[in-house]
Amino acid sequence: MWEAPASGRIRHEESGLLTTLQAIVKETSRLYPAAPLSGPCMAVEDCTIAGFHIPTGISLIVNLWKLHCDPNTWVNPSEFIPERFIIDQPNLDVRGLHFECLPFGSGRRKCPRISLALQVLHFTLARLLHTFELGMVSETAVDMSEGPGLTVPKATPLEIVITPKAAFHVI
Repeated sequence: MWEAPASGRIRHEESGLLTTLQAIVKETSRLYPAAPLSGPCMAVEDCTIAGFHIPTGISLIVNLWKLHCDPNTWVNPSEFIPERFIIDQPNLDVRGLHFECLPFGSGRRKCPRISLALQVLHFTLARLLHTFELGMVSETAVDMSEGPGLTVPKATPLEIVITPKAAFHVI
């Protein structure tokens, strides 16, 4: 079990020890990818995918959302279950090495700063959760339905109350 240092500050190198936080980030990236479709890529040679002939030079776009919600890969794929990345698939990497989950893309067209993005995300989220209490504005269930758009925005904005924890100084 990881504990915050006596100073109450989470250092960058410690954010990597937060296994549950990392699992939550992976599950959020799987279930709610920033973009539901990959950028276009081109077949460099003839191949067959799922029984379909793909000729050389054809442009392909991968449906990442469908890939991330495939019931052949994921148990209860439409449910938010971060524990799957701790218990079932603890070594699954979201950096483009495992094709079950590609929130940052894969190959030559993947996000060039995946490692930096994940480090900043883990550290910032750890500091935020460690320093503030987050609460809902109302007791109404969160509406997770999606609105129109390329980046899959939520139909209803999430409203939260952020309160500093008394024991910590906010910097």
